[in-house]
Amino acid sequence: MKLVECIPNFSEGRRREVIEQIEAEIKAVPGILYLGTEADADHNRCVLTFVGEPERVGEAAFLACRKAAELIDLNKHRGEHPRIGATDVIPFVPISGVTMDECVELSRNVAKRIAYELGIPTYLYEKSATREDRRNLANIRKGEFEGLRESINTEERRPDFGEARVHPTAGATVVGARAPLIAFNVYLNTEDVECAKRIASRVREKNGGLPGVKALGFYIEKRRMAQVSMNLTDIERTTPLKAYLKVVEEAARENVKVVGSEVVGMVPVSVISEAARSALSLMDFSDEQIMEKRLLELLLEGER
Repeated sequence: MKLVECIPNFSEGRRREVIEQIEAEIKAVPGILYLGTEADADHNRCVLTFVGEPERVGEAAFLACRKAAELIDLNKHRGEHPRIGATDVIPFVPISGVTMDECVELSRNVAKRIAYELGIPTYLYEKSATREDRRNLANIRKGEFEGLRESINTEERRPDFGEARVHPTAGATVVGARAPLIAFNVYLNTEDVECAKRIASRVREKNGGLPGVKALGFYIEKRRMAQVSMNLTDIERTTPLKAYLKVVEEAARENVKVVGSEVVGMVPVSVISEAARSALSLMDFSDEQIMEKRLLELLLEGER
């Protein structure tokens, strides 16, 4: 079976009724497996995760973007996380029986529909990017919604699809195909956001830190703590455990401590088992020893 994962990010993490309406658009598409929602009030952002066959996943992503444009007004939006759109970013990830090139084609088709049917300009990023400087999502988000509104008609900021003007309330949307990543946050026992930003700067790959790591520092009001927020884009080279230990190391340089961490959205079982092997010094441990994994294999064998 051809399976694609989609993990769209929306600029709403506080109004549950809005999030539920966006979820409903996705769940109404036949054949979609809805995996879950992560919402954060401080970031004022939610991440929805679903899986299905490529065409159905593309349709669900489009419908969710359309609903978000109806319900979210970026002129009124405030939150810690950078954003340029009501639907800020739509990544497509190949899971089974699908190539990255097929996901690239899917992303471009969805980006065109959003631009020409909804009037929301779109940008292509990661594997779908048509320009090298747009592979990195941070480059496209530069200046956020407010800055893009003023600069979108310049050559540097012109969208890949649609008119060179932001949608008045929904802004712009970034769409692309990418490899799996893990959104991973680490909390510090300080409210000093500048401390978190310094640690993030030393952890991120761009500044000579860990490979495949993008990092920012935030202050999280509900916890009254500073946070190092990371996207781990190459989990073969940098696992959550390696990123966590690096933040612990850098926090010690700042005379602060790590008090906890969190994963946003789905995570492969292999990542959790790797952390368990290291933390417990497990010898000769295999993923085949994970009960739920083996039960799922047996159930699938029974269906065949």
